[in-house]
Amino acid sequence: MRASQRLGICGLCLFLLAIPDRGSPDLESTARAAEQAGPSLHVNGARLRQTLEKLSEFGRPAGATFADGVTRLGFSEEDLAAREYVMGLMRAAGLDVRVDPAGNIFGRRAGTEDLPVLLFGSHIDSVPNGGNFDGDVGSLGAIEVIRAMNEHGVRTRHPLEVVIWTNEEGHHFGKGLFGSSAAAGLLSPDVLERRDEQGLSIADWLHRYGQDPARFLEARLPPNYFVAYLELHIEQGGILDREKIPIGVVEGIVGIHWYTCQAHGFANHAGTTPMDQRRDALAAAAKAVLAVREEVRREPGRQVGTVGYMKVEPGARNIIPARVEFPVELRDLDAAKIERIWERIQQRFQQIEREESVRISCTLLSSDRPALTDPAIRQAIRQAADSAGLRFLDLPSGAGHDAQQMARLGPVGMIFIPSRGGISHSPQEFSDWEDIARGAEVLYRTILLLDRNPPPR
Repeated sequence: MRASQRLGICGLCLFLLAIPDRGSPDLESTARAAEQAGPSLHVNGARLRQTLEKLSEFGRPAGATFADGVTRLGFSEEDLAAREYVMGLMRAAGLDVRVDPAGNIFGRRAGTEDLPVLLFGSHIDSVPNGGNFDGDVGSLGAIEVIRAMNEHGVRTRHPLEVVIWTNEEGHHFGKGLFGSSAAAGLLSPDVLERRDEQGLSIADWLHRYGQDPARFLEARLPPNYFVAYLELHIEQGGILDREKIPIGVVEGIVGIHWYTCQAHGFANHAGTTPMDQRRDALAAAAKAVLAVREEVRREPGRQVGTVGYMKVEPGARNIIPARVEFPVELRDLDAAKIERIWERIQQRFQQIEREESVRISCTLLSSDRPALTDPAIRQAIRQAADSAGLRFLDLPSGAGHDAQQMARLGPVGMIFIPSRGGISHSPQEFSDWEDIARGAEVLYRTILLLDRNPPPR
């Protein structure tokens, strides 16, 4: 079968899905219309760009431009203002908006039948000095899909819900995937006692978001709430950009383990303490950093390990460091591999303790297990991309996403678009506007496919 014929058939499928139910059209005339309409865009790329540029103003430094990036941490005044803007967009698109006890925002569009929802969205919080595409593309792309359906008179059997998850990045309070974890029932109320640098707790921030922390456990979604969860996202890596392929079909999302480690030595005078009598916490921590890298590299695979900072005390030129805090982050699609590498790292830390006469202690801060995407949803994404005339590539996600928490509740899928140069979590993060519109179009078409043929539970 020629490529043009394949696109025509897929276009026919989507054309039939997209028209209101007004009886059986003439098959030949419908096929001709589909051949012409299949590769066209239903979403409005210019409008989507406009909303993304407006969202970037919330958390942008004074006097800065869109290209200078944004700091919009979850549970912050900037995030609070951005949420109001996004909820306004939802209401303008005709969505019925609610906020759950974890601060997650849901916008519902009724279906024609009493069925579980098709859930899709992302997050709008950022890392410090981050970019304007991570999370934002999937969140505002989901709202654009609703607008496009409204304009084309499309009705769906399943109710549709756009979701904006709370504090996905987790920089504030050190708990990533916060909102989706609460919705999956993975958090206990104890997490609400965590406090930030100003002494405010998560419970305090939920009050600011208009929620009652006493109802926190009610954020958990009921069984069989959604028939499928979809997330459009930038790749945050360089594979699609390097291969010049506009759509990525995500195979799975890596598990992420976060540890906070401390090297405990003894502070003493830097000029009078002989080198062989020192208990230098910083020297031990430096060895620990290299040990992490060596153990992660010891076996083949795509696993990664990172130490992102060091906090040295007392932090003076003429005092031997007494205490150093450093994080360890491990990521891979194989949970057993993460555990195996961590065991080796701990053994190396014990060796360093003996060599440097210090103590190294580590605490597990969070553990998000890997999540594979649903085969039926992956096939729907491929078919949607094909019908739009777009090349696609199957690939794993090296970053964590809310979809991995939703995978505990039901079938999930993710659509990637290219990140220029593979740059993310940086003001230089950028995706071409055309690619963003293409990603939203594939999301639009995938939702219509899943509405007719949902994945098996």
